[in-house]
Amino acid sequence: MDRLTNTIRPYAWGSTTAIPALLGVEPTGEPQAEMWMGAHPGAPSRLDRGAGWTTLSAVIAADPEGELGSAAVAKFGPALPFLLKILAAGAPLSLQVHPDLAQARAGFEDEERRGVPIDAGHRNYKDANHKPELICALTPFDGLCGFRPPREAADLLEGLGVDSLKPYVDLLRAHPEEAALREVLTAVLAADREETARTVAETAAAAERLGGPYAPYAGLVHDYPGDPGVIAAMLLNHVRLQPGEAMFLGAGIPHAYLDGLGVELMANSDNVLRCGLTPKHVDVPELLKVVVFEPSAPGVLRPEGGAEEVYETPVDEFRLSRFVLAPGGAPHTLPDAAPQVLLCTAGAPAAGELTLAPGESVFVPAGEKVELSGSGTVFRATLVL
Repeated sequence: MDRLTNTIRPYAWGSTTAIPALLGVEPTGEPQAEMWMGAHPGAPSRLDRGAGWTTLSAVIAADPEGELGSAAVAKFGPALPFLLKILAAGAPLSLQVHPDLAQARAGFEDEERRGVPIDAGHRNYKDANHKPELICALTPFDGLCGFRPPREAADLLEGLGVDSLKPYVDLLRAHPEEAALREVLTAVLAADREETARTVAETAAAAERLGGPYAPYAGLVHDYPGDPGVIAAMLLNHVRLQPGEAMFLGAGIPHAYLDGLGVELMANSDNVLRCGLTPKHVDVPELLKVVVFEPSAPGVLRPEGGAEEVYETPVDEFRLSRFVLAPGGAPHTLPDAAPQVLLCTAGAPAAGELTLAPGESVFVPAGEKVELSGSGTVFRATLVL
């Protein structure tokens, strides 16, 4: 078992205070958006087994079956198939979707064949993997997830009283659901930028004035003035997670995180196609290939089970569970068939002989038994064999 040293990524939308507060350190004044725990090449965790610091990805590459177990290597290949993060949103993230596995492989191979540099700003596919993900709230957490039914979205837009939104309202009411959502999103992203900026300003002013169901969208314009994503966001459901609640996001489902601190677990990928609320590249034709144009209610997940509370999801690359350890409680021996990352978010629990503070994590190779004891909250990230 290895205590991990993890990279904190300073994306502009990150909170300046949430991750420092969890870690019990002073804020730097800079945004701290995500802390990555895993072996993704973009920011692998580091560890020291007595021969100096190295990366978790290098350790796994040197002995995949020893670290991951033969069953995991046979099923997922010689790499850790999940990536665990602490995510701290201080401003809205980009409105985005993720590809399915076939789309990711095809897109990655195409960009590789065309010689698009992996770090190019216009690159869509950073790897050949899909990116289903799960976000579990540590604080009240606001997000947008999945399309509203078109007629509900039409009512919401019409209620703003903005004349330039009327063509979108008419489209949402005039077609079958899939065609309506596709046509409106395409029209929003293709509209003249000067006209869009005026519409966005009027939309934001009306949303701020009306409040209520418009409140989650009103502040978007302050972070992204003139961005067509402000209008696109209103096609989506707003969801607020309470601490301990979670939300699963599959391929093609448009979403954005707005505010809050959470534990995020996903397949080991960094593939993102953006719709808006971003200064970054938006590839509209590629985006439209990936988006699933179907209304979908955001399903709020609550953990199920006894001592180990599990967040059930329909993927095998990752499995998230939570232990809330009470003082004086019996220790819990964890299954050891698969590799796992343990993350403390409260208290001072022990994983084997290692005591963990909030924000600290350990990597446990397959086949190594570990016992959780003490008091506090521990999230367990592993995979399904």
